Amino acid sequence: MIPVLRAADVGAAAQLACLLEASAPKPGNVSPGAAFHDTSYEDFLASAAAIGPALAAAGEHPLGATIRAAVEATARWAPSNTNLGLVLLLAPLARAALRPGRAPLRERLAVTLAETTIADTRDAYAAIRLAAPGGLGRANEQDVSGTPTASLREVMALARDRDAVAREYATDFRTTFEVGAPALSLALADRLGWRDAVVQAYLTLLAAAADTHIARKLGSEAAVTVQRQARAALDAGGIRTAAGRDAIAALDRALRDEANTLNPGATADLTGAAIYVVLLEGGWGRRSGGADGRT
Repeated sequence: MIPVLRAADVGAAAQLACLLEASAPKPGNVSPGAAFHDTSYEDFLASAAAIGPALAAAGEHPLGATIRAAVEATARWAPSNTNLGLVLLLAPLARAALRPGRAPLRERLAVTLAETTIADTRDAYAAIRLAAPGGLGRANEQDVSGTPTASLREVMALARDRDAVAREYATDFRTTFEVGAPALSLALADRLGWRDAVVQAYLTLLAAAADTHIARKLGSEAAVTVQRQARAALDAGGIRTAAGRDAIAALDRALRDEANTLNPGATADLTGAAIYVVLLEGGWGRRSGGADGRT
């Protein structure tokens, strides 16, 4: 059962989830010490701040309108797509958290997703077109360039095999609730600081499934190779051991090139959603350990 949350708390938790996700040195991603050629760490900070009002109002507006408002707000502050996938994941969680009653968050989320409409799809499509994510491609059914005729959950289900965010919509956020959030909670319970705990959860997610963002750009073989490298880093101890940290650093070097083609962006989005779930369920009080998480 989650605590009763005010709209302002839900918005602030969304901002904090984005800040924690961006601030952790996750292999292959933007962080305080690593930028992409077209995106800086500061762009992610601005994006985190921008989405707060839209997420705080998620209980007052349809899901699609919330997604569109958050992406439009981001576009006023960031020069490129920094958070489309994350907004698509955070918006239904925010709306679920603001539903009346004290049912568990995932139960509220299931109802939220079941209630999505064609209007939600239209607004989500507008947000996707505005963000213009790389490697999106074309779909045989319900393509984002056209006019949708199905609810947002239904169109996401059509893409579940090729897109990790879509898969979450089709499964009531199975990966977020059953892999990402438990991994993060376990790391925090082990007295890792937030940055290290986020990296550990990210590795767990990356090792659990091939990143669909990489697969769209480079094919399934490249995505599976990265998945195996993440598993090897976890097997070496992950963030908890010197050998694991060496493996994480090697993975980060392997994932970086000038075009960011090996960026596990979908896994980063899932990590942000896991952070948000933990925060919404009262997890901010679990922080402990030193500044780098090793006491």
